[in-house]
Amino acid sequence: MAVAAVFAASFLLGSIPWGVIVSRLFFHTDVRQHGSGNIGTTNALRTLGKKGGAAVFALDAAKGLLSGVAVGLASLLPFQAAPSAFELQILSAVAFLACTWGHIFSPWLGFKGGKGIAVAFGCMMVAFGPVPGLIELAVFIVVVAASRYVSLGSIAAALLCPITAAFVFWPNGWAVAVCSLAAATVVWAHRGNIERLRAHTESKLGSKKSDR
Repeated sequence: MAVAAVFAASFLLGSIPWGVIVSRLFFHTDVRQHGSGNIGTTNALRTLGKKGGAAVFALDAAKGLLSGVAVGLASLLPFQAAPSAFELQILSAVAFLACTWGHIFSPWLGFKGGKGIAVAFGCMMVAFGPVPGLIELAVFIVVVAASRYVSLGSIAAALLCPITAAFVFWPNGWAVAVCSLAAATVVWAHRGNIERLRAHTESKLGSKKSDR
């Protein structure tokens, strides 16, 4: 019961398309009609400017942070014993997966959405804790700074996620597997970027044609 409740609440939370809401409400445009058409931070930054991009990043990351609230509320459900530490790890991993899926497959946008990096960062800060979450962010920043490919930094952080999950949750194999599935979905969402990286046609950070 708790797992289903956390999944449903986190998925709906993740599905809120802040990129579209911010662009329409404050900039009187639709971020999907510009640049790459993506609702995520990079396209928002390019389309809406620094303030708009920062707002979208903060709101998307907040969805991930708030997924932890769903875990906390689930532990208070009536007719249910308080979850053990093992069960709380699984609930945290489920919230991570569901919130990320909600963002990537938003039902409000025809089950389309962003690529999951900002929301996944917020989820990791809750599921893994601040230090592992900030390490993931540091890897993203270093790879982007070295390569100027936002997509490469995103993929690198996603690939590190299962290792981080194993470090944090071991020996809870279920929680590690669920987090790994979330990371694999983020990599899958970047499949177009991967093809362009292999073909050396991916645009770098600062390029007007950057796709993210």
